[in-house]
Amino acid sequence: MRAGDDPSARQILCIDGRAGTGKSTLAAELSAASGGITVVHTDDLLPGWGGLPRLPDLLAALVEPLAAGRPGSYPRYDWIAGRVAETVVVDPLPGLVIVEGVGAGCRSLRPWRTVLAWLETPTELRRTRALTRDGDTFAPYWDAWAEAELEYLRTDADRDAADLVLRT
Repeated sequence: MRAGDDPSARQILCIDGRAGTGKSTLAAELSAASGGITVVHTDDLLPGWGGLPRLPDLLAALVEPLAAGRPGSYPRYDWIAGRVAETVVVDPLPGLVIVEGVGAGCRSLRPWRTVLAWLETPTELRRTRALTRDGDTFAPYWDAWAEAELEYLRTDADRDAADLVLRT
């Protein structure tokens, strides 16, 4: 069932793009402008730096029930501790939920998402933004993460189905 088929269901806005394109910023601005739309960050679902291939299944488990108006949940990854922390439950109230981050536009979410926005930014600007934001935490992983993103783009990204492509 697509989110638009059931008035009790949530509408699912997915914001995807590579690291440093402004996905989190856009999601925060949309949430603030709307009075507090729920935002789920794919970074919270990723089970560590090598977790991108597992993300589609984790996202589907969250989004499918939400789109049908039921509670969704996900195991939040604690990046400092390097392990899964608590389970986060996302309220099934009617409205909109934003799922943002690398992987939010994976093909497996197509049946449930309402809108896919894809953000693009030149590589050097993305790198500068990401390293400014995350500093020494991200720097050692940039190259490996960029490779994982490329693999995601080749195998599971649904960019061609994006409803909106923004160059930031």
